[in-house]
Amino acid sequence: MLLAIDIGNTNIIFGVHDGQTWRYCWRAQTVPAKMPDEYGTLLRSFFRDVGLTPADLRQTIISSVVPALTGKFQEVLARQQFPAPVLVNHTTATMLHFVVGDPAEVGADLIADAAAAYARFGAACIIVDFGTATTFTAVSARAEFMGVAIAPGLNLAASVLAGGTAQLPNIALAAPPHAIGTNTVDSIRSGVVLGYVGLVEGLVARIRAELGGEAHVIATGGLSRLIAPLTTCFDAVDVDLTLEGIRLIAERHR
Repeated sequence: MLLAIDIGNTNIIFGVHDGQTWRYCWRAQTVPAKMPDEYGTLLRSFFRDVGLTPADLRQTIISSVVPALTGKFQEVLARQQFPAPVLVNHTTATMLHFVVGDPAEVGADLIADAAAAYARFGAACIIVDFGTATTFTAVSARAEFMGVAIAPGLNLAASVLAGGTAQLPNIALAAPPHAIGTNTVDSIRSGVVLGYVGLVEGLVARIRAELGGEAHVIATGGLSRLIAPLTTCFDAVDVDLTLEGIRLIAERHR
């Protein structure tokens, strides 16, 4: 079995794959200040609850965009005698060719997204990942990692609006009934949610044109479920795309 650890800015996802499916999946809050002992206790409790031990694993892999935690998790795995992990980065064996200015700047999550999307479509593709930031990753038909556009995440945009104004509240994000809001909550939802749809559609159109006019578009990340029904620009939605990309990269190393 494979243990994949996806360390994001907001959450850490732990997934155990048995060769056929993701058998177990756990989430924890990302707290860079936590010590290895704390994360080690958490990982032991996850495994103990389902009757797993490190000996049940053949491989581990870490995708991290939080440098402060990368080494801590390597320490956790070593202390508990897990297999030494593969670290996802631009030097990891993937089917991708990097044509960006500095491949070392490319985040591990973006590499995993691109690997999974290209494996799925086998053609030019755009991956829109709705996370703490919303990223638009472009991959050419020749499996070239062309580059990325980065926008503030939807939750971040909403919180900045509320924090920067005296009379606008924090609200739960949802699609409004109409673009013209008739109350404060719906007005905010229109501007933030529907406005964000416009941002997504505009960037996708520009990136597709730069790729030559043809590209599959896939959405991932938790908030993809909110945005996807409001637009026709996505060919597919897969909230677990990053985890699947991490698994595919692990398979190439096994």
